[in-house]
Amino acid sequence: MTIPTTEIVLASPQTVVNAKGDGAAVDVSAAGNRVFLVTLSITRIIEQESLDVSIYGSADGASWDAKSLGAFRQEFYTGEYPLLLDLTAHPNVKFVRVHWEVARWGRGTETPMFEFGVTMREVPAEILKEATAEAKAMA
Repeated sequence: MTIPTTEIVLASPQTVVNAKGDGAAVDVSAAGNRVFLVTLSITRIIEQESLDVSIYGSADGASWDAKSLGAFRQEFYTGEYPLLLDLTAHPNVKFVRVHWEVARWGRGTETPMFEFGVTMREVPAEILKEATAEAKAMA
């Protein structure tokens, strides 16, 4: 079994933010399988702050859907966090981009600071088929 190792970068590693923002549009129309493993890697933070990261879709890379396609749970700590993004129910989505929101409370500066990156990899169809078969067998 061959597993593709191509990693798509939605937000460059060590991206430093202190306000809400968006990553660049990434074309996913050539993907053979429309299921992706998205990884949020938070490498640096300050105390008493939160990071919300979500993925939005677009048919043309200019107009973005009002509702996200998927979102990580709100995070407060460094670490790596996975998200399975299934675009099979969204055939019109040809582009995706990451969106983030940050908040800070408590003592010290009121400006939040996060250093993070977001990448995604296509999940091979044979792995999805195998996982589905295992899940059915366990049910």
